[in-house]
Parts: sequence; structure tokens; C-alpha cells
Amino acid sequence: MATHWTLGGDAEDPHRLAAFWAAALGYIAEPGYDDPDGASLIDPDGRGPAVGFLRVPEPKTSKNRLHIDLRVAGEPPWDMPARETLIRAKVAELRAAGATELRDEFYGDHLGHVVMLDPEGNEFCVA
Repeated sequence: MATHWTLGGDAEDPHRLAAFWAAALGYIAEPGYDDPDGASLIDPDGRGPAVGFLRVPEPKTSKNRLHIDLRVAGEPPWDMPARETLIRAKVAELRAAGATELRDEFYGDHLGHVVMLDPEGNEFCVA
């Protein structure tokens, strides 16, 4: 049996960061979790891991060694033009929610993924 686990992250403003990631992932705030210095998100369908954020005093200083990849285009085999449309739509949605677009990465001639920053500068990819 697999071990249940939570992805934890440090944050300047855990509630703001949790609100962004709840929208990005389709998650909800964990019922009953009420901490001014922390926030916890859960998958409303109970399939994915919980995601938690704790307030820390120090700022982010370097590239993430671990990050979230949002897989909005499904699994291969892909219809590459349709895949790019799905990725671009999610990127636009995330920009509107406070993310910053950094760069496009290509697999040959086709869009592979888009590298973005969340509202606190943490890198993630949309594929």
C-alpha cells in the first residue's frame, strides 16, 4: 500500500499562496485547518496529496529543487496542436491568477511545456 503524503512548502504569505494553488489545482482549503501562519489544501475528490504552506521569515533565494508540474494536456499519444491549445489556455488562466510566464520549452517543433512562477516566485511547469 502506498504511503499517504503531503507536499509542503515555505511561504511569505501562506494563505495567498494557498489560494493561488487551490485555483491552479482545483483543490479546496482543508476543512478545520485554521492557522494564521499556515494553510492546507486537499483534493476534493480525495485522490491527490494534500498541499501545505507554512510562513517562514526568510525569502526565497534560489531555484526550486522540487516543483509542481501541471499536466493539463493529458497523456500521450497527443494531438500536438490540441495539446498546445490546452496548455496556452491554462497559462492564461494562471497569469490572471497571479503567475508569471517565464519561457516556452519545445519538444522538437512542438510546445512541450511552459515554465512559470507562482505569486511568490516558485517555478512550476504547465504541460
